[in-house]
Amino acid sequence: MPDSPYRGEAAAVSAVRTARERDISLPATCGGFLHVLLAFARHVCAPDGAAHAVNSPGSPLPLSRGLADHEGTVHTEPGSLAEEALGARTTVERYQCTHALDPRYAGTLRDHGLRLTAHDDGHPRIAELPGHRFFPSTLFQPELADDTSRPHPLVRAFASAAVGRSTET
Repeated sequence: MPDSPYRGEAAAVSAVRTARERDISLPATCGGFLHVLLAFARHVCAPDGAAHAVNSPGSPLPLSRGLADHEGTVHTEPGSLAEEALGARTTVERYQCTHALDPRYAGTLRDHGLRLTAHDDGHPRIAELPGHRFFPSTLFQPELADDTSRPHPLVRAFASAAVGRSTET
């Protein structure tokens, strides 16, 4: 696999894998979303050499369409953790990411069990792992929400999942 221009990519992918395999709650946004997709592609889908298309243009997991300074309406799937946590079928969210998943490769991830449960203009914006305690990853960044007077609903859902885990015996 080629060296990545993203500092710490190997560590991030390893942390995502550990969280997935050990049912550890994981809040992943923006670059974290991309690391979740990359880790899932490498360790579950197992395509040879899944990498960021930024440094590997022929990669089985290409990234495209920069979203820096983008704001869009995110539509959640009924019954998803995203819909439950957000408390709505739609929400307006903001992005600072420079790359997103090329939607042509979403089927491979879905076929191996990753749910893409929210979209903006038909492009995946939230990925979830069914049966996992808390594993929604978002391409948008909850900290960029307009209402800074209270935590974003996904941040509250993560905190609740983390507290639930800490009280288990």
